[in-house]
This record gives sequence, C-alpha cells and structure tokens, in this order.
Amino acid sequence: MTGHDPIDTTKPHPARVYDWFLGGKDNYPVDEEMAKQLLALDARGPEMARVNRAFMHRATRWLGTEGGVRQFLDIGTGIPTEPNLHQIAQEVAPDSRIVYTDNDPIVLRHAEALLRSTPEGVTEYVQADVREPESIIEAAGTILDLTRPVALSLVALLHFVSDEDGAYELVRRLLDPLPSGSYLVISHATGDFDRESSDQARALYRQRGLTLALRSRDEFAAFFTGLDLVEPGVSLAADWRPELGEVVPVPGNEPIPGYAAVARKL
Repeated sequence: MTGHDPIDTTKPHPARVYDWFLGGKDNYPVDEEMAKQLLALDARGPEMARVNRAFMHRATRWLGTEGGVRQFLDIGTGIPTEPNLHQIAQEVAPDSRIVYTDNDPIVLRHAEALLRSTPEGVTEYVQADVREPESIIEAAGTILDLTRPVALSLVALLHFVSDEDGAYELVRRLLDPLPSGSYLVISHATGDFDRESSDQARALYRQRGLTLALRSRDEFAAFFTGLDLVEPGVSLAADWRPELGEVVPVPGNEPIPGYAAVARKL
C-alpha cells in the first residue's frame, strides 16, 4: 500500500457519492449534497449504483468460472461494500490474486477491509490514479504474474475520464502489457436514454470541477476494439448474464442508463 494524501472534503468525490447511494457512511456533506442534486435529475441513483455493483459481481463470477481467471486488477475500486470483488473471486477460486487501485485517500483508509484474503490467495491495495497506467502496471506486477491472464476491471470509472484526458488510450496502455487470454471488464454510464437530464448532470459535475463523460453505445463499444466480446456483447448493465447472480429490481419501465461488457484479449 502506498500514498498518504489528505482527504479533500471541499469538493465531492465520485467514490464517496457512490458510497452515499449505496447507503454507506464514508462520505461527507459535500458528497451528500451532490448525490441529492443528482437524485433530483433521476430518482433512481441508488438503483443505478446497485445495478452496477451487481454487474461487477456477475462478471467476476463468470471470469472465475467460465473464464478461468485467477488474477484481477481492479481500478477505481471505491469504498469497500461487501461483497467486494475479491470475496466473489476467492469464493469461486480461493487462490485468486487481486490488486485494488484507487486515487481517493479515503479508500486507502478502508483498505484493510479489502485485504482480507483467503489463505491461498492474495489481495493488495495500491493508491494510484488511472491516469498513471504505467505506475499501476508496475505496482501490480509485484503482486500478479503478468505472464498469466489478468482480468482488468474498470467498473463505473471511465465516465469520469474525458476523451481529452485520453480515456481510450489509457485503456490500451493498461491492456497492452497484459498477456493474451486476459479480459477487460467495463461498465459505463450513458446519456442515450434521457438527453436533458444527462446534460444537466454533466453541468452539475462541471460546476464542481469534475468530469462526467456520458458515452453512447457506439462510443462505449469502441473501448473493446480488437477484443473478443463475451456473450451477450455490449448490453445494458442490468441485462448482462442475469442468471449469474443478483438482479436489482428497478422501479418503472425505463432502462437504467449504463452499458457493460466483458471481452477477451486475443
């Protein structure tokens, strides 16, 4: 574990807003205020967070069973909410090795909860930013065997990275050092279903010095160019392999506006 940055409570942080939506206690008034403003745009914020988390559980379960993966690199980990990725992975295969990465010091404070590994496996935490892919891979390489397949998990992260910040290039730089047979897992918010509230949400983030890059289905699919998509390919997060675990009931008939996919590196 590295890093001892002070926690900035003057502006919201996506990990803490997400924690508030999930009913957690590791957020500040500034995060709660932001979450409530987002709720005014779409009252299903908590359901969105739960749908996303349930996708992560199902994808991890698939990777550990059908995918045969035993190594996971999870970037943008967020504040621990059980079950965490390592608990799902090690339930399937106790010898799984997991590296968590986040740039929020509050996650570092809770890293102990992330590091409760099975005796056969390993979990470790690295404080770093997705915009520093080489340093993440270097740190991960001290814990994972980068000659063997790794599942690279970027769950609910890339919609906070703009095209100007090189979102697509960052994914390539993280994936390039990983061997054939590795997997890329992404979930991502979209503005495809309600343009007006999406524009308002983007403006809300911008006012607070934050990025919200809501990508279309085609823009999301572009992250997987050159990879072999696992069935059902690009889908709504709520619809990805529902038979593998929890499906979150969502009020109303409108889809939860987020895409998800898992793909194999050839």
